[in-house]
This record gives sequence, structure tokens and C-alpha cells, in this order.
Amino acid sequence: MANALTAIRLLLVIPFAFFMTKGDVRFAIFALVAWMVALITDFLDGPIARSRGTVTALSGTFDHTTDFLFVTSGLFAGAFRGVFPWILPVLIVAAFSQYFIDSYWIHRQAKLRGSKLGRYNGMLYFVPPCMETFIRLGARFLQPLLTILVWALVVSTLVSMGQRLMFSRLPEHLPTRSPEK
Repeated sequence: MANALTAIRLLLVIPFAFFMTKGDVRFAIFALVAWMVALITDFLDGPIARSRGTVTALSGTFDHTTDFLFVTSGLFAGAFRGVFPWILPVLIVAAFSQYFIDSYWIHRQAKLRGSKLGRYNGMLYFVPPCMETFIRLGARFLQPLLTILVWALVVSTLVSMGQRLMFSRLPEHLPTRSPEK
């Protein structure tokens, strides 16, 4: 059941990216609906997996990868429209690649090796596409907050990547995060 919820989110990646490439109100509504479904499935899949005892390293990787694809597709689509700087989705791709390489190849872990800052960044990456959608729907007062958030995420992603690089040889500094939410 939890993996089915994650699969729903995965199926939304391409439509969400398409909706984010369009600047009009109709597509903003579609993007917001896709975003809300993605967020609901993301909140539910972990608790369902834990309650059913179906948490595995593979399901955690599936969940994280789906989240990554969803948010970066929306951010790249927004960058294509000029509403986000290209550096944010590019850095997220680099950070996620580093996360995988550090976890599976350098430390040869059975599951992803998370960090606290990386976890917060991962949650906050969902926010800019949503805020931009609300801006398209008329909430223009959010634009300065969106700009601040995007650049704060650029900085925090760079810091997170630097921490992972510095501590890549010291496994005790980056405790392994369980694959559930």
C-alpha cells in the first residue's frame, strides 16, 4: 500500500512538470492539485509502511527518489519559465547524486545515509513550486518570500553538500536515517 502511494507520486512527475512549464491560471490549478496529491501521498506512505511492517531499504530509496524526481521536475520546469534560478534544481541533482554515492558506494550502506540538514532541505524543496503556483493564482505578495526561500535553499544545499563531503570519512557524524518518513 505504501509503495502504491509512492507510485502515484511518481506518476505525477511528468504532468506536474508540464503544468509548471505553463504560466497561466488554469495550469496553476492543475499544478496545485498535483502538488497536493503528491504531498498527501508523501505524508501517508511512511506511516502506512511502518504500521504494516513493510519498511525496507528499497522502499525508502523508492520514496526518496520519487520525491527527488517530483520536486526537481517542477523546479526545472519553473526554471525553464524563468521563475526559479537554474542553480537550485542543478544543485538538488548534485546533492541527491552525492547522497546516493556517499550512501551506497562510499559507505556501502544497505540504505540511504541521511543528515538532518539534508532532511530539512528535502522537505523544503516542495515549497517553492507550491508558492510559485499560488503566485500565478494571484498571491503576488509571496514573490519576495519565494525569492528569499529559493536562495536560502541554494545556500543550505551547498552547506549540506559540504557537510557530507567533510564527514564522508566519519560515519558517526551522519547517522543513518531510517527509510520511513
